[in-house]
Amino acid sequence: MDEDDEGGQISRIEARIEQLAEVAERCRKIILASKIVISGGVALLLGAMLGLFGSTAVAFLGAMAAVLGGIVSLGSNVSTLRQTMAAMAAAEALRSDLIGRIDLRVVGEGTG
Repeated sequence: MDEDDEGGQISRIEARIEQLAEVAERCRKIILASKIVISGGVALLLGAMLGLFGSTAVAFLGAMAAVLGGIVSLGSNVSTLRQTMAAMAAAEALRSDLIGRIDLRVVGEGTG
């Protein structure tokens, strides 16, 4: 019965690791999108400064909003990714510990 309980714990930990992996992947995608938005905002800002789009206040404000929004999104998701990776490492360590405690038997071994 103890091994069944440990098996159930291992299954729950593996499910949690899968959830954390999905969160990490989502964070990576948002980080990439944030970098693209920052780059686009910087390009728009430089273009507005050089007069390519006209030097309107709307262009400057839009570019600055894109850069600042991208930076905020990037920072938030980088910290979330770090926390998620730490939680995954802890869960994997716990899973390894639980697997190490199980008394494994070779299939086909006879007792007699």
